[in-house]
Amino acid sequence: MANHSPEAAKTVEPLKVAKKSSILYSQKVAPYFFVLPFILSFLIFFAYPVLSAINMSFQEVLPGQVKYIGLSNYRGLWNPTFLKAITNSSKYTLFSLLILIPIPLLLAVFLNSKMMVAKNFFRSTLFIPALTSVVVAGTIFRLTFGELEGSLMNTIITSFGFEKQRWLGKEHLAMFTLVTLAAWRWIGINLLYFMAGLQNIPKELYESAEIDGASKWHKFSWITIPLLKPITIYVFTISIYGGYSMFTESYMLWNGNRSPNDIGLTIVGYLYRNGLEQNNLGLGSAVGIALLVLTFIITIGQLKLFGMFKKEE
Repeated sequence: MANHSPEAAKTVEPLKVAKKSSILYSQKVAPYFFVLPFILSFLIFFAYPVLSAINMSFQEVLPGQVKYIGLSNYRGLWNPTFLKAITNSSKYTLFSLLILIPIPLLLAVFLNSKMMVAKNFFRSTLFIPALTSVVVAGTIFRLTFGELEGSLMNTIITSFGFEKQRWLGKEHLAMFTLVTLAAWRWIGINLLYFMAGLQNIPKELYESAEIDGASKWHKFSWITIPLLKPITIYVFTISIYGGYSMFTESYMLWNGNRSPNDIGLTIVGYLYRNGLEQNNLGLGSAVGIALLVLTFIITIGQLKLFGMFKKEE
């Protein structure tokens, strides 16, 4: 005969509450609970905008009028101006990588050395440009690389007997100015990444190498470089993204999105020109999707090149 006494009911009720509360402390549920903020932010701030941009890239978006036009926006991308923007962004990214990978790495090795003095001073000095607003930095560089004889760069080169230059009016000099600005701003950031990686390398490895008679170059090439591979690939990846997404620096150097013969036009600048200046959001979305696909292909290619998809034995 079943027991329906009030004491039995009071005993069953706490058990139900405990069973429900134990779900929150379940080892199976807890991981999903902790990653939920990231998943929500990813869906809201990345996945949804990307899907909306993909949908909009197949549309003609005008004030009060939206209609699907198929692949017309993508066909409209293949023009000399867009190809110029791709070329400029690719050159800028390539030259930036040639500077922002080896130079911070070497500086990090020097600053991590026992022989180095005033380490904190040099670390702070190299990191300060990263704290400077890109608007302020762009304005300063526009004045530094001005066309007048009184600009800083022209003053320097004319003092050595060279003629003044139109730094922002010639293609190769304009690219030099952009890359110099990138190096000035981002060397300190990449330096910190490499410094963190170097401090995680066990000192015993270097001591063992010294006992075996290894030179400084051998220790650098056989210990430092291989063990810094994950950091190097990370810096390489974010530098590729930063190079192709560059816009504000170019905008500030030429005080707008119109440089002579588009020598400073980037892919994001072309997106801004079409999407916001000309109110052609459909074409602007197509440019954004093309940029996303381009950076994705390059990133996956370099990760595969460095063997990041190989299974460790």
